[in-house]
Order: sequence, then structure tokens, then C-alpha cells
Amino acid sequence: MKTVLTIAGSDSSGGAGIQADIKTITMHGLYAMSAITALTAQNTTGVYGILDSTEEFLASQLDCIFTDIYPDAVKIGMVSHAGLIHTIGEKLKEYKAKNVVLDPVMVSTSGFKLLKDEAAEALMKELMPRADVITPNIPEAEVLSGMDIEGPTDMEKAAAKIAENYGGAVLVKGGHETSTANDFLFAEGKAVWFKGERIDNSNTHGTGCTLSSAIASNLAKGEALEDAVGHAKEYLTGALQAGLDLGKGAGPLEHNYMLSRG
Repeated sequence: MKTVLTIAGSDSSGGAGIQADIKTITMHGLYAMSAITALTAQNTTGVYGILDSTEEFLASQLDCIFTDIYPDAVKIGMVSHAGLIHTIGEKLKEYKAKNVVLDPVMVSTSGFKLLKDEAAEALMKELMPRADVITPNIPEAEVLSGMDIEGPTDMEKAAAKIAENYGGAVLVKGGHETSTANDFLFAEGKAVWFKGERIDNSNTHGTGCTLSSAIASNLAKGEALEDAVGHAKEYLTGALQAGLDLGKGAGPLEHNYMLSRG
């Protein structure tokens, strides 16, 4: 069985982070492992507390995983401070991690800054050059490229610039747009658009985590990058279309929509 490691924070409500990643990896028929960067107290209405892992304990988690069940792919989600980012970067290098998918959680789709400057700089310096695929949303792509993104042409230019600056492939996610959900992939000089219709579902908590985990899962299976992204987008669309409605706020996706409901 192929294996995927997710390095991210825990979402106590199960909608995003480690929990969303494990559900996604499992639904792709793979074995999921996790290294937890932080515990959060949260639900669909918001985040009420965060307890970061120590650098030493995160390093121990990664050592245990890589020296026993070596992952066929690695997904990295939100990491809150520079010390943890440095730890991850060192371990990826030490163990020669492969098929690394980085979801650079820096800026929310509403434009809210999620990382302090020091952590953002560490992310760009230490993790992005080690990633095979980077999956920024449009506000994050603006930060990484240093340019404003007003439409499809700007998404193309930004992706190419990010790839030039950091190496690897870049998938700029267009899910913030009001009428479409088109994503743009730039990899090794090749440009590919993945078309998508906006789904009328306000319960979108964990979409970024889910997409990046699905891409990592498909890469672990041996799929070519373009196929891995296309199939991941199809999976995410199905999880949104299922229309799960839980909680009082922005609810989670139905990750197991392919299974019959009991």
C-alpha cells in the first residue's frame, strides 16, 4: 500500500487540517500518517485556541515516520512559526522526501494575513524550494509573485514567476472568483488550465487542505502531475456537491461522499 504523510495542525472539529487530510488520503485508498504542528480548539464558527508543538517533538514525529514507514508523498499545511518551518525543512532534506506538496497557508481568501513576517520568510526560504508542487490561493500568489492578480492572464504570469523564483510546479487556485473555480498549473514551462464551475455551497471549510492532500495522494500512486491535479479537483468537486451541512458556521466537506450513507 502506498503511503502519504501530512504535516499540519489538528482541527478538533474535523473539517480541515490533519483530520481532513487523513480522510482524503484514506478515501484515495492510501495509508495516512501525520506529524502534528499544532493543536487547535475550533469548530465551524471559529478558532478558539492554538497550542503549538515544540520543535523537538515535531522533529521526533518526523524521525519516527521517515525511519519506519517511508512516505511516498508528503503534504504540508499550515505551520505557525519559523522554528517549526526550519525543523520541517531540515527533515525533508535529511530524509530526501519525495512528492512534496506544499499548501502555503499565508493569506486567507478574504486577504487576512495568517502568518507573521518571520514565519512567512522562513516558509519561502526553507520549504518552497523543497516542494515539488506549491498550491497558493490568489492572495497568496500575489504575495509570492509580488504582483496584483486581476484575472486569468495575471494568474498565468504569477504562476510562472513563482515557479521561476522557487522551482517546482505551481498551482494557482481560483476558487475565490464569483462565477468560476478555475485553477492554473505551471510546471516545467507547460501551462494547463483546470476548468471548474462554482458550486452553490457555503460549507467550504478545509477545501485547500483537501485539494493538496488529494494531489499528494495521486502523486503517491504514481500519477503524472497533470493527472494528479485533475483527479484531485474532481474529488474536491464531488465532496462539495454532496452538500453536507453540519455546524452553525462554515461547515466541512463530505470527504466520504463516495460511500453509501448509513
